[in-house]
Amino acid sequence: MQTMTVEKLRQELTNLKALDREQARTMPTSFYTSENFLELEKEHIFHREWVCLGHVGEIPNAGDFYTTELVDEQLLVSRGHDGEVYVLSNVCRHRGNMVETNERGNRRSFVCQYHAWTYDTDGRLKTAPLMKKAKNFDLKGCRLPQFKTELWNNFIFVNLDGQAAPLTEQLGGLQDILQNYHHEDRNLLFSDTAVWGTNWKNLTENFMEGYHLFSTHPQTLQPMTPTQLCKKVPGQDRWTAYRAYYHSDFPPRGPFHPDMTDEEKNNSVLFNTFPSFVCAVASNYTLFLCLRPAGADKVAIRWGVCGLKTDPADPEVVDYVNLCKSFNAEDKEKLETLQIAQNTRYYSSGPLAPDDLEGTIWDFLGYMEKMLGAEKELTEV
Repeated sequence: MQTMTVEKLRQELTNLKALDREQARTMPTSFYTSENFLELEKEHIFHREWVCLGHVGEIPNAGDFYTTELVDEQLLVSRGHDGEVYVLSNVCRHRGNMVETNERGNRRSFVCQYHAWTYDTDGRLKTAPLMKKAKNFDLKGCRLPQFKTELWNNFIFVNLDGQAAPLTEQLGGLQDILQNYHHEDRNLLFSDTAVWGTNWKNLTENFMEGYHLFSTHPQTLQPMTPTQLCKKVPGQDRWTAYRAYYHSDFPPRGPFHPDMTDEEKNNSVLFNTFPSFVCAVASNYTLFLCLRPAGADKVAIRWGVCGLKTDPADPEVVDYVNLCKSFNAEDKEKLETLQIAQNTRYYSSGPLAPDDLEGTIWDFLGYMEKMLGAEKELTEV
């Protein structure tokens, strides 16, 4: 395979977005396979943008936590004793070991097992054994770094460099669309993690287009939300979306929030808040995927299902989760073969389908050009 250089990929993004929408096409395969381009994405997108790490339902109680990773930063997501949500560095301030090595749990304090330095749930250092005589040590001034955090519709977003503009203000147009669904009232009913053998952008683009439903999901999704009924929603700088309307054989499914209109009950809103949070808000349930690059050919996924019901063992909930598992498996199969096929020298790019089918991909590529295009001055940290 002949990999395009980073500068050529940046120029290709700029050339692509200079085209009219009627000439829209995909990016070359190096966009999805280049480790060097991934390093650019990590530094200039994932370190500087709002990235979703999960749902507050994973940490409902004081002391609850889970650990995760974002572009090589080890993170500790905690519900403090004050009830607040914290995203902390999971790296001890002493010798740099991991503070918490379990994936999830509940703690009164976080204790680094290397030298037993102990931190409160908000990151403040509580004790450091045998350090009283250390001349340059200030216990009160020592804490785990705390990252800029924002909650939106009960999803936890982090901004590693702390310089991003407030997220909620950037998603006003999307919030208007979701308002009557009242996602803040939906409970977390299922969550899981996975790693797929595909580039993070492949999965982002796949989730955001209805073109593949008829062929990739002929038994699971096409009967309910057929490709032919997909309608793109006009997006904005920070997000893109489309509506997947339900076939007449599948009437609206409750429970519904009383504010929802008949129109809203009859479709699902699928959206991407750039760069890598993809979500499907159906009339009764929500499926979400928080995506993080784990290599040019791997994506780490934290995903879950929310709804108005409260019992994860409710048969209807179980059926919906199983449906999600089924079509996720179908997507995984296609995207992992796509990643293999992208290691070719004989494909350049192809035409995008009309707006209702792949216009969201065009929006996503526009975001990528805005962040990494040839005319963008990429400043070093």
